[in-house]
Amino acid sequence: MKRVVLVLPFVMMTASAFAQGPALSTSAGQARSTSSGQAVSLTLDEAIARGLQTSQRLAELQARTEGAEAAEAARRAAGMPSVGVVGGYTRTNHVDEFGLTVPGQPPRIIYPDIPDNVRARLDLQWPIYTGGRVDALERAARAERKATGEDLAAARADLRLEITRGFWALVTAEETEEVVARSLDSLTAHVRDLRNRLDQGLIPPNELLSAQAQQSRQRLLAIEARNTRAIADADLRRLLGMEDAGAIHPAASLEVERTAATEPGSLVAAARAQRPERRALEDRVAAARARTDASRAGGLPQVGVNGGYDYARPNARIFPRSREWRYSWDLSVSATWLLWDGGRRRAEEAEAAAAVRAAERRLGEFDRQVGFEVRQRTLELDSSLAAIDAAADGVTSATEARRVVGDRFTAGVATSTDVLDAEVAVLQAELDRTRARAGARLAEARLARAVGRS
Repeated sequence: MKRVVLVLPFVMMTASAFAQGPALSTSAGQARSTSSGQAVSLTLDEAIARGLQTSQRLAELQARTEGAEAAEAARRAAGMPSVGVVGGYTRTNHVDEFGLTVPGQPPRIIYPDIPDNVRARLDLQWPIYTGGRVDALERAARAERKATGEDLAAARADLRLEITRGFWALVTAEETEEVVARSLDSLTAHVRDLRNRLDQGLIPPNELLSAQAQQSRQRLLAIEARNTRAIADADLRRLLGMEDAGAIHPAASLEVERTAATEPGSLVAAARAQRPERRALEDRVAAARARTDASRAGGLPQVGVNGGYDYARPNARIFPRSREWRYSWDLSVSATWLLWDGGRRRAEEAEAAAAVRAAERRLGEFDRQVGFEVRQRTLELDSSLAAIDAAADGVTSATEARRVVGDRFTAGVATSTDVLDAEVAVLQAELDRTRARAGARLAEARLARAVGRS
């Protein structure tokens, strides 16, 4: 009889393990009421949709994705012309005016004393050739933006798995609570029967005391099962952003639908094609290569166009100086070629090349890991399905044994201890079946995550 005391906590730990792990709209039927504290009925799909909609983690990654998009736009704009307005006022000291005197004409001031200098300029700068540096930096930013988007997709997949674990943990806790309640009801009826037999003098007192002790243990298990369900419910409400809502009632059963087995090799190929983490690594390899090209382009000539329109008083480009507002313009083409920089560019290029090699090795390691993970999850699911069949046979056997012992006890050829052992065996078998079903549901979710199914 002591075995069941160990079995139920194990099943409860299995349920708790579901909930531990790594903008969509919801339908009106997802929640009957969330503000009044009434029970909320949710399917697994509805729970996932609600969790994706309210997740703070996904909102953070969405903001990072938008930041990466802005960074890409900034890199793209670096190759476009830039136009700015410059204005300024300068106060200078007084100087002696310089001029010429021509006989018969008034004096002509060539360099007047103008201490107040005001200038406005419309400035144009356009890098027309950078050796490919601007294009390379734009490619790197585009690849990083795509990688950030894949990080968001991977986080969504992780959150789906986490919500799935929490959902099935709650279903497991509910079914465990029901199993213990049924067993307690059966044992209570047996205790009532023993008390009647004791009153009639048919059995000794110790048989009733043994049954009552077992009944007390079952009450303890019922309390633990109820508390485990409350913990699973609170954890799922946390994942769904429904902390202020009432208790959640999962509209699902642990019954597992059998599907045809798929070859692990094809699942591994599908995982490498579908996993967003791998696509993110590929994008980061491309970004690292683009940064290498950008570092290499720093050793090539840089050509740019500069121009502007000045409107100033006095205009320094016009001689002689005068206190009048005058305009002028300029247009130039400049070329710069950095011949020696102390090895800085070469070091930057070596750093970028090392980042490429590191990203490529990380991608190779991911391919190895995902192959192992898919095979592991496939075998776990196969074992879980086999455990369900074994547990179902155990329930059938224990239920029949309890019926036979009950008939024998009624006929007076079996003891109360035999009945209690049969009751415990049924409880253990049903808890084993619940644990096996929960394990299969968890194995299904983990395999789907490993393959990259949404």
